[in-house]
Amino acid sequence: MSPRVNLTYPTAMVLQSLASGYHHGFDIMDVTDLPSGTVYPILRRLDQEGLVKSKWEKAAVAQKENRPPRRYYEITGLGQKTLGEALERYKAVETAVPPATRKLRPARAKG
Repeated sequence: MSPRVNLTYPTAMVLQSLASGYHHGFDIMDVTDLPSGTVYPILRRLDQEGLVKSKWEKAAVAQKENRPPRRYYEITGLGQKTLGEALERYKAVETAVPPATRKLRPARAKG
């Protein structure tokens, strides 16, 4: 089954971000410099097409950190295959997203 998702450069950036260890929207926005109006629709489409899977964190975790719950995304096998196709098309994407250095980064912490 071939995904119907449009393999645009921003879509490739989001897939590469997930493959590099970034798992929620704010982190993806930070690492790619893509706006929320681009990242979240892409994540929804990727989820619908089975290229990523998502789940909400437990509300207690978010409450403990005094913030809303985050939705975490993980690239699937089909997403990895699609990322491979995207990297053939957009060579620069592979080096545009640095690997995550730890599991969770502070959301939108810019100084």
